Amino acid sequence: MTESRRPAFHLAVPVDDLAAGRTFYGGVLGLPEGRSAAHWVDWDFHGHQLVTHLVPGAGSADAGRNPVDGHQVPVPHFGLVLSIEDFHALAERIRTAGVPFVVEPYLRFAGEPGEQWTMFLRDPAGNALEFKAFRDESRLFATD
Repeated sequence: MTESRRPAFHLAVPVDDLAAGRTFYGGVLGLPEGRSAAHWVDWDFHGHQLVTHLVPGAGSADAGRNPVDGHQVPVPHFGLVLSIEDFHALAERIRTAGVPFVVEPYLRFAGEPGEQWTMFLRDPAGNALEFKAFRDESRLFATD
């Protein structure tokens, strides 16, 4: 058994087309594919286990939106905190693939302790993803 410095999470999301999910998660996001079966695919989500489960008619997982910084942020959503370099490389990869952003990459809290880049997009099934990058990741949970 390999030890990690922090626990990995497991998240399962519905998709209505496994081939489109493979194109998005494997192609656009560049995630390595793990185990799979006829109705699900495991993805290595930067050391976390993300599973796309085939659910016919899954459509959009959009339960609503929340106003943040003048943007309508989709809820629910999930994602990762990346390095700033990886964040911008992923944003370019998403642009190159022609995937539209729900919220274009932008900088929040500039010059403040919680300074961070953020962007939102959807997979082909409508699941919303957010990727972030903090100037100082040690401030991820800071309250001051």
